Amino acid sequence: MAKGSAAMAAAAVLALAALLCAPAAAELARLEHPVKNDGSLSLLVVGDWGRKGTYNQSRVAEQMGKVGEQLDIDFVVSTGDNFYENGLTGTDDQAFEQSFTDIYTAKSLQKPWYLVLGNHDYRGDVLAQLSPVLQKIDSRFICMRSFIVNAEIVDFFFVDTTPFQLKYWTHPKDDHYDWRGVAPREKYLANLLKDLDEAMKKSTATWKIAVGHHTMRSVSDHGDTKELLQLLLPVLQANGVDFYINGHDHCLEHISSKNSPIQYFTSGGGSKAWRGVFQPNEDNLEFFYDGQGFMSLQLDHSQAEFTFYDVNGNVLYQYTRSSLRKTSHLQPSGYVTDE
Repeated sequence: MAKGSAAMAAAAVLALAALLCAPAAAELARLEHPVKNDGSLSLLVVGDWGRKGTYNQSRVAEQMGKVGEQLDIDFVVSTGDNFYENGLTGTDDQAFEQSFTDIYTAKSLQKPWYLVLGNHDYRGDVLAQLSPVLQKIDSRFICMRSFIVNAEIVDFFFVDTTPFQLKYWTHPKDDHYDWRGVAPREKYLANLLKDLDEAMKKSTATWKIAVGHHTMRSVSDHGDTKELLQLLLPVLQANGVDFYINGHDHCLEHISSKNSPIQYFTSGGGSKAWRGVFQPNEDNLEFFYDGQGFMSLQLDHSQAEFTFYDVNGNVLYQYTRSSLRKTSHLQPSGYVTDE
């Protein structure tokens, strides 16, 4: 890893350690990531990937490496479910290297990876996945429950969405969820929503982007997550968040809101996909691909461009939106290009 990336990773270790020692109600950890010299930023987004290379995970990773080189990406975002089926067993679990280090080997992917936890991660040892010990094995891996990555023109608000889903608490079936550091649920969620609201209100970035594992709006297998619509969405809308990016459904999607400028993007095609489920919801479906792939995002002060790619690296869909803060209005101003 380059010296700059190594320094950022070292700083992230300190921030992560501080977060793990902090009380439940505290300011969200904030990491700083520089933009390019021209003020732009490029990144990849992938989710639901950790299967030791199987279900085309390795093929998706190969294409991510190629696109990452073309775009000269600054970092990678993971939308969770980083390790199937049941997270990690500990910091010495070989699945960490088998599903991450040994798979994402391209030079362009040797950048910081900012990761949230998914429901499958919660079925393992969550504290292991949050541990700075993993960064000693692979310094790219920066995983926390909820945190902020500021890259000058944009604030990314990473949100721990698994505790929102009530069924994991009340009807876990045969699955065990590691609620250490989370229970009791009501207090944890109240503190998290308060911290997010305060942080978003303080943000002066051109773009505000929320990242979580669970779908807020989706037409695939899991569909909409009612707890996120009831509890998290009002906070995003009240604070002018532009985009919500998630995984959970193993597909690629873009859905636009009918009653606000917010746009929903699902990038959960990192490995196992093709569920064959389609269930429309109340918002506007702009794009849906029931298969494997990933997403890129390119940002500058004036516009954001999203691109979806399939497992062969083909461009499936592109969407561009101008900054609402630059144009000083609250109506969607993007245009869509299908390819």
